[in-house]
Amino acid sequence: MEQVADGIYCVDCDYVQPRLACAYIMVNDQGRAAFVETNTSLAVDRLLEALEDIGLSRDSVDWIIPTHVHLDHAGGAGALLERCSNATVLAHPRAARHLIDPARLIESSMQVYGEELFKKLYGEIVPCDESKVRTMEDGASLSWSNRQFEFLHTRGHANHHFCIYEKTANGVFTGDSFGIGYPDLQKHGPFLFASSTPTDFDPAAAHESVDRILNTGCNKVFLTHFGRFDDLGEARGQLHRSLDFLEQLLNDSIESLGAGQATSQTEEDSLKNRMLKFWTDQLTGNGFESSEALKERLKMDASLNASGIVFAAGRALKKATREG
Repeated sequence: MEQVADGIYCVDCDYVQPRLACAYIMVNDQGRAAFVETNTSLAVDRLLEALEDIGLSRDSVDWIIPTHVHLDHAGGAGALLERCSNATVLAHPRAARHLIDPARLIESSMQVYGEELFKKLYGEIVPCDESKVRTMEDGASLSWSNRQFEFLHTRGHANHHFCIYEKTANGVFTGDSFGIGYPDLQKHGPFLFASSTPTDFDPAAAHESVDRILNTGCNKVFLTHFGRFDDLGEARGQLHRSLDFLEQLLNDSIESLGAGQATSQTEEDSLKNRMLKFWTDQLTGNGFESSEALKERLKMDASLNASGIVFAAGRALKKATREG
């Protein structure tokens, strides 16, 4: 655990590997606590131990706030809620039903990962008690003693995604709407890239979300992947360039799949290679030496991003067929 701002703590959830995914504990001036993100049910013990290390009990938790329902962000929400008797879950209106009844999430994830790997990654997905789930509309504000939250609906990565602008810290908890920035890839300068994981990738909306986050006037963001990030001017340029690149890949995929020049699998393989080259060219240009080691480091993200682009291309082709 690391304190990343006054009363804000970053907890490494050790998801897949260290410093890949985190959750945050926020404390107000009355000694009350909130979790932003939960990771998976396998991380709940770690989160509660971190809370105890701060000197707080689970009864002090008022809020559990997943930015969206992808399981590395919200898979532990129900299990954490069961153990924090005073807590309420704050959710995007489109996310709430999946937290209350996660059956569709579980089914779709098992189709992707298979039952054995699913259980290894995510453990048990516990439903949230409906009476303890509160939805937050776009632009909604919440006063919590000295803390002031504003909820920003941020499409592009997921249609059920929001970010939380906390005005006292002047920082935004960005989920996946402000890209991915792994700490080990920052040593030669800032490096962020956008996420296009399935199933809602929309580059135009993602561009708007990046700008909306920055237009709060924040001077820092708290990334779920991973940690506090301060160089927001550089981040804006990198993320818009990253999204432009992903949009080009999407357009290329629509063309090649529409013409029957590729299958979904061959297109994913091609996209993955193009993505890895794009990222490693940036990193070696910054001063990293081994492009092969970097490709190995980023292959999981490249696979997920490629899958999301092919899914989005298929959706666009189906829409064109219906409208044609």
